[in-house]
Amino acid sequence: MLVENHRAFLRFLEQRVGDRAVAEDLLQEAFTRNLDRLSEMPDEGLVPWFYRVLRNAAIDRHRRKGVEERALAAFAQELVDVTQPPDDLHREICACVGRLARTLKPQYAQVLQAVDVEDTPVKAFAESAGLTPSNAGVRLFRARVALRRQVAASCGTCAEHGCVDCSCAKH
Repeated sequence: MLVENHRAFLRFLEQRVGDRAVAEDLLQEAFTRNLDRLSEMPDEGLVPWFYRVLRNAAIDRHRRKGVEERALAAFAQELVDVTQPPDDLHREICACVGRLARTLKPQYAQVLQAVDVEDTPVKAFAESAGLTPSNAGVRLFRARVALRRQVAASCGTCAEHGCVDCSCAKH
């Protein structure tokens, strides 16, 4: 009986969610979730009961979507509220990290300077260095890992906690 009404169920859901793919997903989910309850329903009440199930599924989806939208809006607001460190502090941090980067392998220091400091796209760096883009990406990843280790070794717990008083030993 439910299979016979499949198209009607799908139209019902599509009108409520506004997207055929989402309606199909909700319908399939409703079928699978309620398969074990079908034997409990009398034949004459099965279709109206399933419409209630579908209506509730559409309502639940709208609620979840609302929660997702509110979470995304809150995250976007957090990004707006993020303050950049003052220019003098930013320069000091960059100088400290720059000193540590120069202690790495030259090819690591080169990729960090180009990509992270000068904002060169990885693909452009790869071309200028005669590397494949994937090789350049691997090199950048390894360089960042090596720099992270150097910062941790040089700055100790400040590296973990984000200490803004950069009085680390000048290497």
